[in-house]
Amino acid sequence: MSTAFVFPGQGSQVVGMGKSLADNFASARDVFAQVDEALGEKLSAVLWDGPIETLTLTANAQPALMATSLAAIRVLEAEAGLDLARDAAFVAGHSLGEYSALAAAGAFSIADAARLLRLRGTAMQAATPVGTGAMAAILGLDYDKVVAVATEAAQGQVCDIANDNAPGQVVVSGDVAAIERAVEIAKREGAARAILLSVSAPFHCRLITSAAEAMREALASVAVAAPKVPVVANVTAAPVTDPTEIRELLVRQVTGTVRWRESVAFMAEQGVDRLVEVGAGKVLSGLTKRIARQVASANVGTAEDVASFAAPSASV
Repeated sequence: MSTAFVFPGQGSQVVGMGKSLADNFASARDVFAQVDEALGEKLSAVLWDGPIETLTLTANAQPALMATSLAAIRVLEAEAGLDLARDAAFVAGHSLGEYSALAAAGAFSIADAARLLRLRGTAMQAATPVGTGAMAAILGLDYDKVVAVATEAAQGQVCDIANDNAPGQVVVSGDVAAIERAVEIAKREGAARAILLSVSAPFHCRLITSAAEAMREALASVAVAAPKVPVVANVTAAPVTDPTEIRELLVRQVTGTVRWRESVAFMAEQGVDRLVEVGAGKVLSGLTKRIARQVASANVGTAEDVASFAAPSASV
């Protein structure tokens, strides 16, 4: 069996995520302690006690989701004998999850990943005045059709493709008026649903270029090692191992399209027949079923999941 490990993005956060891992495994507790120390605050308390409104703040959700994913990976290494270099064909992550994937593969330290994601969340939030940007999910139209919708809706404003998540699930991002036009045009073109998303900023579009520049500066001062397993990058849907290229792709990722559909399809074409979603939720497992039905999915986010993963790990 050829396995890839994938890491969720924003939207998967829930109060209590990672708590069972920390309660049961010292290796998980160590990850959360490293993140708390790196940020100079008890993010773990927000993770486990809430409130959800505080956890959902972009500057908190991004490092919190990474911490949960890395806690799960460290537990799999300590308890289930996981060795990513041996057992994984690829790793990949959705948006902020790409930082989790890179940290899991040894490109970043956990502390650096936490600080980078805190900065990324803060910079993305600050890049546009509140209320000037929006995002919308377009369901039931293929990617090319949504590109045409976005082009028609722009009318001199920004209406970019933020996420190509799965067949028939594409997210647009940009100026409020342009995104509202895209919703109406998509409905006219036969979309099953076209809905504005409850987000704090227009992620993955040109409106947040200042956040990309902030990340360029931050990444230049952080040590990046070659990952021990190829990372399938969001903006290219292709594997990357070179540290210089990793930095550049992470800068481009802030305003670029998350090409998740193509990323999963690429891994399947390379012979991957199991994707293990590591961390909170099962969003990516659901997308996998829509992208490559022949690929099996598994999830590891709780102590119970670790126990069920331990048996098959030797045959990965």
